[in-house]
Amino acid sequence: MKTALFNFLALLLVWAAFGEQQTDEQQVRAVVQSFYTAFNSHGWKDATAFTTEDWNHINPLGGWTRGRAAVLKELEEVHGTFLKGVSDTIEDMAIRFASPDAAVVTVTSRMSTFTTPDGTRHENEQHIRTFVVVRRDGHWLIMQDQNTAVERPKT
Repeated sequence: MKTALFNFLALLLVWAAFGEQQTDEQQVRAVVQSFYTAFNSHGWKDATAFTTEDWNHINPLGGWTRGRAAVLKELEEVHGTFLKGVSDTIEDMAIRFASPDAAVVTVTSRMSTFTTPDGTRHENEQHIRTFVVVRRDGHWLIMQDQNTAVERPKT
């Protein structure tokens, strides 16, 4: 009886220890949420905590920026000008694991109103963004993202 009770208590302790750890899916979700937190605060200083050094960013206009330093420079420029004060709110997030160390995350979001430098006004625009998130040195990090504005059907 003592052995059974000891085994039961040991099992409870192991279960409690593992219950406090975040799952890979929760960690990946938190990394992507960090991106949107930075977007909405327009502060990219903590991006090293959630992106790889070789981060690639494909913007809605098809521009392809390579390397964290270059991506951050671009993001700081647009968030200091026409995206200043703009928010991007997650509507849905789907996570698929390609391997134990790689996930593809698809997010639909809604952006507040903004006007691009060419004078085009974007109101209540929905975006779909795909992230490639990888585990490096035990941490999940964004390695690539592509942002696409969702076209509304013409009426």
